[in-house]
Amino acid sequence: MKIVILDGYTENPGDLSWSELEKFGELTVYDRTPYDEGEIIRRIGDAEVVFTNKCPLSRRTIEACPKLKFISVLATGYNIVDTACAAERGIPVSNIPTYGTASVGQFAIALLLEICHHVQYHSDEVHKGRWASNPDWCFWDYPLIELAGKTMGIIGFGRIGRTTGRIAKAMGMTVLAAGSRPVPEGEEIAEYVETDELFARADVVVLHCPLFPETNGLINKKTIARMKDGVILINNSRGQLIVEQDLAEALESGKVAAAGLDVVSSEPIREDNPLLRAKNCLITPHISWAPKEARERIMTVSAENLKAFAEGHPVHVVNGL
Repeated sequence: MKIVILDGYTENPGDLSWSELEKFGELTVYDRTPYDEGEIIRRIGDAEVVFTNKCPLSRRTIEACPKLKFISVLATGYNIVDTACAAERGIPVSNIPTYGTASVGQFAIALLLEICHHVQYHSDEVHKGRWASNPDWCFWDYPLIELAGKTMGIIGFGRIGRTTGRIAKAMGMTVLAAGSRPVPEGEEIAEYVETDELFARADVVVLHCPLFPETNGLINKKTIARMKDGVILINNSRGQLIVEQDLAEALESGKVAAAGLDVVSSEPIREDNPLLRAKNCLITPHISWAPKEARERIMTVSAENLKAFAEGHPVHVVNGL
């Protein structure tokens, strides 16, 4: 069996091993593949199995690789694969459904805490000598925010949303949830409300929802206007959930006090992204998913996906086969 990994570096920059996949056949690993259909097709060649993270597999690519029998995504999101075309050709597409629940929930809180305390900034100022020469016994350059007693509204209350909600509740916050069907474990953490009510009541709005046509541009001028003045926005789900120019304007006006973002609409971020110049906007390079523990789970489930396919009963299939 010939196996190709198109963009393996972000999953494994050298601290993990591909050995479990090598057990199933001849493995070729490309650290990066240009987003060029001709080159993607060339690299897949006569492989029967392809693994991809963000490298797109279009209809043209899939149809040009007649020996392809299985596609596995090294992530949960699979919108980079033309799953309909794969289904037409009898090619199952599998993903990694739950590897990053703890990591992504933890990172959402990390973004929020950095906004509340500006920990890195104040540490940098200490190392520059400001505390040693300060006339008072302490100093702070930003308003510091206590979260206990405030309300967090989470849009998308699946596994990751509930993880974030549990941490927020442990810090003394009231938690609201919208965008997901109520489930008993969620009701133990949050009050389920409609999205408009969440916008009106939340001091902190956190996005943990998938990108669907109905959530594309969910945060825009109209929905921001429904939020509290001085709201904090956290997004480490999908960048396209936010109309970025609208958020930049809301940050400039102070309607949104601060934003913590691990995702943007086009990644890597474009130099003309308006959020790069917006006030009080913390941006990290899509790393919520990347702790080694989470990537180890990706590696383990990827090997399980391939083993199940080889045995004739593929698992975690997202295109109905």
